[in-house]
Amino acid sequence: MSAARPPSPNESIKANSRFLRGTIADGLTRVETGSLSDDDQQLTKFHGIYVQDDRDLRAERGRKKLEKAFIFMARLRVPGGVLTPHQWLAAERVARERGNGTLRLTTRQTIQFHGIIKSNLRHAIRGLNEAMLDTIAACGDVNRNVIARVNPWQSRTHAEVAELAGAIGGHLLPKTRAWHEIWIDGEKHSGGEEEDEPIYGRTYMPRKFKIAVALPPHNDVDVFAHDLGFIAIEQDGRIVGYNVVVGGGMGMTHGEADTFPRTGDVIGFCSTGQAVDVAEQVVTVQRDFGDRSDRKHARLKYTIERMGLDAFRAELERRLGHAFEPAREFAFTDNADRLGWVQGDDGAWHYTLFVENGRVRDLAGLHAIAELDIGRFIITPNQNLVLADIPADRKSEIAALLQSHGLDTAVSGLRRNALACVALPTCGLALAESERYLPNLVARLEDELERVGLAQDDITIRMTGCPNGCARPYLAEIGLVGRSPGLYNLYLGGAFDGTRMNKLYRRDVGGDAIVAALVPLFRGYAERRAPGERFGDYAIRAGHIRATTAGNTFHADLPPELRS
Repeated sequence: MSAARPPSPNESIKANSRFLRGTIADGLTRVETGSLSDDDQQLTKFHGIYVQDDRDLRAERGRKKLEKAFIFMARLRVPGGVLTPHQWLAAERVARERGNGTLRLTTRQTIQFHGIIKSNLRHAIRGLNEAMLDTIAACGDVNRNVIARVNPWQSRTHAEVAELAGAIGGHLLPKTRAWHEIWIDGEKHSGGEEEDEPIYGRTYMPRKFKIAVALPPHNDVDVFAHDLGFIAIEQDGRIVGYNVVVGGGMGMTHGEADTFPRTGDVIGFCSTGQAVDVAEQVVTVQRDFGDRSDRKHARLKYTIERMGLDAFRAELERRLGHAFEPAREFAFTDNADRLGWVQGDDGAWHYTLFVENGRVRDLAGLHAIAELDIGRFIITPNQNLVLADIPADRKSEIAALLQSHGLDTAVSGLRRNALACVALPTCGLALAESERYLPNLVARLEDELERVGLAQDDITIRMTGCPNGCARPYLAEIGLVGRSPGLYNLYLGGAFDGTRMNKLYRRDVGGDAIVAALVPLFRGYAERRAPGERFGDYAIRAGHIRATTAGNTFHADLPPELRS
């Protein structure tokens, strides 16, 4: 970072925070406001907590000269998305008693609690802690929740990738005791020794950092969308190591060409025993070389673009003390979830439940299932939920509960491959609707797909209320990114396996224009697709979107030797 460029204000906030304490504890006691100070709002993110307000009420409260309707969002840290039934019940109880009565399953395999008022915040966090859950580092300029392939029906390999996600997540967890002091026991750090962050340092990361672990042939984690990815290489039913992917990231800013989504680069292969060290050293390179002046350019993808991939790899290998082996061959087939019942290699059954946009509104059915204390609840990166490890003699009992609560309803191919971010009314960055609007748009598109015989064809569609890309829209076959209320940029041509980004097709289109643009494409796809051809591939072949190999900020072309 050039000395001529001053650090961003967030850097001084972190440096002066006493390892993320700030004045949060004092702010929680102030009853004259439902919010916290501006600096503390930045620091609570490191504790997994965002200050928000109900934007549906802003205008009315403004007219009445009232403070905004402040609320808090809290996000769990759940490496690999795995919860026990007891933990699910604890999360449900917090949502019902302290939040808005819903659970939001996220694309990072975790749960968000919305609508928590300040006076309920400590109670909510303590309720989670009692179930061995926490919100540490679920947000902020640190490594966030590590996600991993969900396939409990392949018990051995799923256990291995889930174990790696947990090991990396634990290793990169901030060492400060601030979270426990503020939210749990109120006890100050004592003992005379100076507190330290051996990996992060006093100012932590330049910005957020995201890690994913994929297991071919399924790419449900969208491994190329993250700062760091590990692609498991399997031999004889065992994972022998991982291809390492660096420099992915979905965020951008409208109208600023020097911000862009980017897919990661495969830089080599590491053994299973090296993976945690690789994760740490990638983090330290980004810690030391990332841009701390401009937060819009502070992600690893921009560091690599600035340094060059070869220089980045050389610095990483210097810190590791060894070179990477050549990347191993792999291939992906899809980035979707396998809904419904699947029997595993150990005889247990697993049910993947479709949860539209991740919002669990009716908690009763899952409450009844969790009370049976059977198996595990695994959140997927596609915002769905796997009821895993169900003994064969209990399957009919679970199936009956799913049916009686209406949780086993079939959905179309488009709907089961739809993702949306939260957006309005709670996200402060949202420019347009997403979660509340996408189901209605999908319904209109379903009618058109039914007319041309494509109702059950899998097509990915993803919508976000702003360009930051939380639902990974730039990897979808159909991507919709909010520009302003009711208007979106329409992207086409992403790969169904998550290895190629889409491209802009129409700018500033509303619902009617989106449908009008897609209907002739659906018709052409139904009539002229090649055998096995996916919709995103057809959009390119038919000339609707021009394919490019100009770089992975537009098109993630894998080397031919890595394509089977």
